[in-house]
Amino acid sequence: MNRLNILTFPDPRLRKKASTITSFDEDLQKKAEDMLFTMYEDKGIGLAATQVDIHERLIVIDLSEDRSDPIFIVNPSYEVLDDTQEISKEGCLSIPTFQQEVPRAKEIELSYQNLKGESEKLIADGLLGYCIQHEIDHLNGKLLVDYASSLKRGRIKEKLTKMKDGKNKG
Repeated sequence: MNRLNILTFPDPRLRKKASTITSFDEDLQKKAEDMLFTMYEDKGIGLAATQVDIHERLIVIDLSEDRSDPIFIVNPSYEVLDDTQEISKEGCLSIPTFQQEVPRAKEIELSYQNLKGESEKLIADGLLGYCIQHEIDHLNGKLLVDYASSLKRGRIKEKLTKMKDGKNKG
């Protein structure tokens, strides 16, 4: 497995909308495995393909403590089952050191395909529901900073740009 490079805000590639996957082959399997490996290495619980500069509708998630329960989600969409808004304090591998409170639907029904192209559905709430909504935002070019005020967004952009510039100089 290969560790992929995670794009960080304000990289414009994070705003690119992901396209529908039509080939369910070894290449897709490899991308999914590399994404999962990358997510584990960076201690995340979810990763959208857009975050690793693959602009296809693919997500990996694993909420288990021992990394034993990965979920591979291809071409996801969801329907809100309970539109009660709950506040989720979220972080993001593409926006290190930043957390934001985000209103999310309490319960959703996820429709997706697995890595073989088979259609599946899943009812999700709590952390899984929030994580799915967060990662689908990525596939649609929406970022966690979009839920923050423009002032806060500007500050995090400046901070991350300085961090990146410092790494490039060292």
